[in-house]
Amino acid sequence: MDMNKVNRAFEMLLEGLDEILNIIRQQTDEHLHAENFDKVKTLAEYAEQLKDLREKVKALQGEWQELLSEIPFQKEKEQRTPEEKFIIPILESIIELGGRAKVKDVLERVHDKMKGILNKYDYETVSSDKKSGKKSKEKRWKNTARWARKTMVEKGLLAKDSPKGIWEITEKGRKYYYEEKKKKGGS
Repeated sequence: MDMNKVNRAFEMLLEGLDEILNIIRQQTDEHLHAENFDKVKTLAEYAEQLKDLREKVKALQGEWQELLSEIPFQKEKEQRTPEEKFIIPILESIIELGGRAKVKDVLERVHDKMKGILNKYDYETVSSDKKSGKKSKEKRWKNTARWARKTMVEKGLLAKDSPKGIWEITEKGRKYYYEEKKKKGGS
């Protein structure tokens, strides 16, 4: 059995859920602008269900990878770098950029910090629907970084009310960053 096929299947499922969530975000924005609040509420409820499903899939993927790591045979590793690995590089990059910065600048620094961790699979492209409705290709690592950012906003590490295209660290995010660096013996 090709274990990578299972990992790719999880990744494909997560990417599919991400694409649907992006479409729902676009539709929500459109209905919000049109003041069709009933439709916004329906879409928001559906999005919550999809986000819950996405978290369950991520948990199941983690279980699979943990179980697989215990099997006593060699296997190829071809899976994306986990979102958790992006947290410190994102926080550090934003701090270096003055506490808030354009997404492009943050991702550029994150990439420089993670070059040694990112694998071939991270550099493959994933299709994602952008607001314009066009299909665009984005490197998987950038997509994962964006999901890590979303999780960081939910945890209060990054500001949820920063302008579009800007990532901003919170006081809680700074504290978390310095505590983690201290744990790892960093300055």
